[in-house]
Amino acid sequence: MKVTSIQTFLCQAYRTNWVFVKVTTDGGLHGVGEATLEMREPTVAQACRELERYLVGRDPHDIEAFWHDAYRDAYWRGGPVLMSALAGVEMALWDIKGKALGVPVWQLLGGKVRDRVPCYANGWFAPAVRPDEFAEKAKAAVAQGFRGLKWDPFGSAYMNIGKRELRRALDCIAAVASAVGPEVDILVEGHGRFNVPTAVRIAHALEDFDVTWFEEPIPPDDPEALAEIKRRVKVPIAGGERLYSRWDYRNYLRLGCADFIQPDVSHAGGIGEVRKIAAMAEAHHIPVCPHNPSGPVANAATLQIAACAPNFFLLETMASDVTHRRDVSTETVRFEDGCMHIPTAPGLGIDICEEAIAKHPYEPRDLRHYTGALTQIRPPDATSYFNTQEQARGHKADNPGPRAKKSAPRRRAES
Repeated sequence: MKVTSIQTFLCQAYRTNWVFVKVTTDGGLHGVGEATLEMREPTVAQACRELERYLVGRDPHDIEAFWHDAYRDAYWRGGPVLMSALAGVEMALWDIKGKALGVPVWQLLGGKVRDRVPCYANGWFAPAVRPDEFAEKAKAAVAQGFRGLKWDPFGSAYMNIGKRELRRALDCIAAVASAVGPEVDILVEGHGRFNVPTAVRIAHALEDFDVTWFEEPIPPDDPEALAEIKRRVKVPIAGGERLYSRWDYRNYLRLGCADFIQPDVSHAGGIGEVRKIAAMAEAHHIPVCPHNPSGPVANAATLQIAACAPNFFLLETMASDVTHRRDVSTETVRFEDGCMHIPTAPGLGIDICEEAIAKHPYEPRDLRHYTGALTQIRPPDATSYFNTQEQARGHKADNPGPRAKKSAPRRRAES
């Protein structure tokens, strides 16, 4: 069996455009991957197609050899474009290999250590603005079954934050924490916004809320500065979604930059590379919580790693998505009791639907993070895309997941 082509398909997904990859062979099998790179989708699609000259005519089973050769010969190594392109193609090769052998990819990586992985929700808040609106959205997400909620409450702040803006953000966190109670994880996103003193100031304020982590408090360019912040604060720090290889992570782990690392399977070279990064983190006793806000194929690939990485802790999950997510792939996600179940189908267990993708062509998107419009992350008709326990029983449930019991606000009393 030999590879015959690499194709890419861009699909508008409101917040971004998904970049799907299809690798075909002369043996009747094909595999799919995802190389979604927000705001640079046509660029990464072209980079995927340029990998054809390294792959066409080769045995798709030789994943490590292809990856090594393509990375070696890039000369300008690393970075989001090359590593995202490699990731999308590499996922498709694992998909082919699993299908050819009749086993899920996690079986090829040593077998599973768990049957399901706990998830936290992102995107649950759209389009909330006021603290009370966030609180109502938070209660709905917990009713849906999520036991962890992540969001960025910092508006359009960049580098510094004024007292009024900080108070507004803290009021938002307090409202959400009070609404969902102490059994639900609160994860605060920074999106690389702040400088060192501002990040430290915010982290000290977050101590009042028993947050699970403060994510990416400063820009990702300076791991030494992040390590300094981690030494100066008490709240746990998460980061690493904008690191693209095991070599980036070597320094990150050596410096002790974060309590939780967040490689993205679509950006950090694919399934094999993230598995290696997870093993490096395991040697440092650091949990892995992958960045996972993209499309259905990336989610399927991340679940393969979740199955077999012993130090896998939490999976980022979008609480809802565009309505056509159910049309553009054969995705079947089983979500129960705040967890996604590990798939058992051969390969990645998913395929793309090219005709449906063509109905949602590429549309340019700009970054919302620093404009104050971040909560407009989902369209008004966004819906859940996973199968709940009630749906599996053939029932349609408005509130399929358990609701956490209400309690007093978690903010600690001032002494």
